Amino acid sequence: MSAIETVSDVNNTFLSRRELVCTFRGAGGKLKKLEAADMISKQFNLDGKVIIPISMKNHSGRPEITATFYVYDDEDLAKKQVNPVIFARLEKAKAKAAPPAEETKESS
Repeated sequence: MSAIETVSDVNNTFLSRRELVCTFRGAGGKLKKLEAADMISKQFNLDGKVIIPISMKNHSGRPEITATFYVYDDEDLAKKQVNPVIFARLEKAKAKAAPPAEETKESS
């Protein structure tokens, strides 16, 4: 879909997380946070890690997005450090993206 360019990749040992800032070219206005997190996971081989999209910023006049991600090894540590509102929004987005499989089984 779009090319991913790494702007910065910092290993923050004080907070035990990796901080990635990437630019998605050709994705302006079309990319969702969960899709971006999946693309980052595949690009950097981060299977099994907790990837939290912190911010995604569109650039006016250019079809590109600059996004900041925090990558944690431990989900409990992530929940201690990151604002709970961000987790609530991610859970809401995951629920919206996934079709309700349990409801379709019960109605059959």
